[in-house]
Amino acid sequence: MTVTPGSRAAWLLAARPATLTAAAAPVAVGTACAYAAGGFAVGPALAALFGAFLIQIGTNFANDVFDDARGTDGPARLGPTRAAAAGLLTHAQLRLGMAIAFGLATACGAYLVGVAGWPVVAIGVASVLSGIAYTGGPWPLGYHGLGDVFVLGFFGFVAVCGTAFVQVGAVPVLAWWLAVPVGAIATAVLVVNNLRDRVGDSLSGKRTLAVRLGRGGAIAEYALLLVVAYAVPGVRVLAGDPAWLLLPWLTAGWGGQLAIKVAGADGRVLNPLLGATAKLLLAYSLLLALGVVLAWR
Repeated sequence: MTVTPGSRAAWLLAARPATLTAAAAPVAVGTACAYAAGGFAVGPALAALFGAFLIQIGTNFANDVFDDARGTDGPARLGPTRAAAAGLLTHAQLRLGMAIAFGLATACGAYLVGVAGWPVVAIGVASVLSGIAYTGGPWPLGYHGLGDVFVLGFFGFVAVCGTAFVQVGAVPVLAWWLAVPVGAIATAVLVVNNLRDRVGDSLSGKRTLAVRLGRGGAIAEYALLLVVAYAVPGVRVLAGDPAWLLLPWLTAGWGGQLAIKVAGADGRVLNPLLGATAKLLLAYSLLLALGVVLAWR
């Protein structure tokens, strides 16, 4: 399908809807933790979900415009088409879209402040600023090897624990634990992306962790993240939690197959494996959330 400049299809391309699984997954797990703690609330859960979607979309717009401005998305790009680099949206249009997305996310945050208090302000401000600072600003996180830490922190601890907090008014201990596997698989998605792009990133001065560690190191990181993700529920069950927490183990074979395929692939061949890892994140998280609900029903 041909995408024309400024069209709805161009905006959809820039929004990258496939990445929204990374926003939905931690909200599902955080809401399940709130349910287990006796504090499930529909309104705050939905506000957290829509806020996460909007921050993700705003971050995608920011990455599109800032990476293009830095010359990272050149003709040799191996990943999906970027709107700015392809001339489908101007920098001004993407900056406006970024402002609208973050503005709407702020509206969700304002509601959550009324529900859960001022700590939500810190969560929201940190999320928006980090979304911009990932590829923008004078010291972009993604260009200095901190993207993995950013994803683990925000898609794991901030998103899972923050979602539970706005419903319960506190962060349950279970949420801290379950933020680890969600953040780990979300980081694995980024690892595939950076493994694919490491040669071009190195040439453009983008020093991701995959560039720093090399191909072998990035493959090892991917495998380690999946091992951690599947180990955490086992540790919790050994500590006395109900065996329902092991439901995500139903995806362990899938995860192992992906680790083997990632280890044997490079370049554009990694594109479908990136998408598959994002699907693994969603499936794992939904099963984990279901396991929590069944364990504490």
